[in-house]
Amino acid sequence: MTEDKKQASRLLRGIHRTLTGLHPALESVLAAIVGLLFGALIMWVWGYDPIVAYKTMLLGAFTDKWGLADSGAIAAPLVLTALTFSICLRAGMFNIGAEGQVIMGGLAAISVGFFVLPSGLHHVVALVFAMVAGGIWAIGPAILKLTRGVNEVISTIMFNWIAHFLSIFLIGAVLLNPFSADQTIAIPPSAIFSKLIRGTDLTYAIFIVIGFALIVYFVLWHTAVGYEVRASGLNPSAARYGGIKNKRTMFLAFVLGGISAGLAAAVILMGSSATHAMYRLHGQLRNIGFDGMAVAMVGRNHPIGILFSAMFFGGLNAGGRLMQLSSSPVPVQMVRLVMGIIVFTMSVPELARVFPAVKRHSVGLVKEMKRLTSSKGRR
Repeated sequence: MTEDKKQASRLLRGIHRTLTGLHPALESVLAAIVGLLFGALIMWVWGYDPIVAYKTMLLGAFTDKWGLADSGAIAAPLVLTALTFSICLRAGMFNIGAEGQVIMGGLAAISVGFFVLPSGLHHVVALVFAMVAGGIWAIGPAILKLTRGVNEVISTIMFNWIAHFLSIFLIGAVLLNPFSADQTIAIPPSAIFSKLIRGTDLTYAIFIVIGFALIVYFVLWHTAVGYEVRASGLNPSAARYGGIKNKRTMFLAFVLGGISAGLAAAVILMGSSATHAMYRLHGQLRNIGFDGMAVAMVGRNHPIGILFSAMFFGGLNAGGRLMQLSSSPVPVQMVRLVMGIIVFTMSVPELARVFPAVKRHSVGLVKEMKRLTSSKGRR
């Protein structure tokens, strides 16, 4: 090896040590700055004023109670679906089933409209119904994973579609609003959360979200069960050698993630939703599960980090709407592009950390697809 190559190799190793030695919070801040700079460059190239656009976004999202309330209302369900993905990733699995679990949780929450209960008790029943439904819907992929070795990416996507079409049937045949053919009955007033700030979508459900995230943090980092979940995700072989029952921890991670996703649906339908009902194509619930995956990555798959990243994500959405109304208006397509760039760059540090797991699951997914293809060909 020549002297130049040796110096280049030492330089690369030094850069790698520097980056991996950074505190996660500092990494996220640097990634956010890079994303903002890239977004500004793109807006400038296309003739928009990035300074005015960013100023409008930040002022509209974080500088008054109205902006903070809108950001918090958007962030609340994202915290819960981010936890769905994060809990399973900590256990070494990729749960992409939050979308289906949200749908089933929403249907269960809507069903409390058939009951006449006092306020308070009605809230509790709706929340419990939603969490139980989300947890039950997560059991299917868990059983397939633990008993048949089915890759959870395939099974959770499959269960998302099953939930989608099952919900269309239930909305049209069981929960149908007789006065509106495209939506369900509404959640009764006795089960609706009051507004925390009048004139906004922020409700008292935000305290339930924060409390649930703190409970997940306590369980994962301060209990024996949480230690087993994280150990199984970091090194399944070593965990098994140490006496940890990997199948049990995987099952618990799936169910806890499903409970979180079901709760996300209840928080939306019982709080920020305008109609407090579900639509055939799921309207306000759509893509909440997938957006949660991005929030989890930005929050470094840590419950406390997820709280901050969800609020940042909510601020991007709330402030992004105002960017279209600034003195240098930015079209919605450009706003979405800039938001995507910022979220992607902030996700890069965590993506780099979990890349070995991504690679391992990708190989397993390819093998599973080949097996299914070959078995179909034989038939």
